[in-house]
Amino acid sequence: MFTIMVVEDDGELRKMFCSALRDHGYRAIPAADGAEALNVMERAFVDLIICDVMMPNMDGFELTRALREAAYDLPILMITVKDSMEDKQTGFYAGIDDYMVKPVNINEMMLRITALLRRARINSERRLVMGDALFDCDTLTVTCRGETVELPQKEFFLLYKLVSFPNRIFTRRQLMDEIWGIDSDTDPHTLDVHISRLRHKFKDNGSFEIMTVRGLGYKAVRADG
Repeated sequence: MFTIMVVEDDGELRKMFCSALRDHGYRAIPAADGAEALNVMERAFVDLIICDVMMPNMDGFELTRALREAAYDLPILMITVKDSMEDKQTGFYAGIDDYMVKPVNINEMMLRITALLRRARINSERRLVMGDALFDCDTLTVTCRGETVELPQKEFFLLYKLVSFPNRIFTRRQLMDEIWGIDSDTDPHTLDVHISRLRHKFKDNGSFEIMTVRGLGYKAVRADG
């Protein structure tokens, strides 16, 4: 499941966008301004940001610059009431990936999100391949060398998140927030149990390996990498 953060100071609009995203199969995280968005990203992994321009504390342009300066390369879809070339230019120079003008057509927004995720090499068809292993989000299965293993939902999405970004280190907090939710009171040891189960199930797969990065978290690497 892909996570999209909606950064919008209009509460009703923020709620509407989040609801539409959930209806289309995404996990939605709300934030009221750029400052809150940065705080959220310290403890949660986000695949894409939908961001308003005019906001208190930190506006959309400032948020985009801060993220790009911090080496975040996730797609950013900017939404604003302004339609001038100057504002578009400011946004693209700041580092946004796409631009929509209010009032926003929800269907068009979903199409743009799909395109942005595809360009970011996140598999929008909910399938992913690493080596000989095929990961299918719709069936929660991993098929490797003719053998298909169906996983419990949380185990699958934990593995899928890791293999979606080979060699990228995810902190334990990021993975807990992503899979179990930011407000969950699940015992952090649960993550270790899930990782252990995945390693056991795929110990001889030959395509990928889940590695522990001491003091940081976990990452997935290609078995031949």
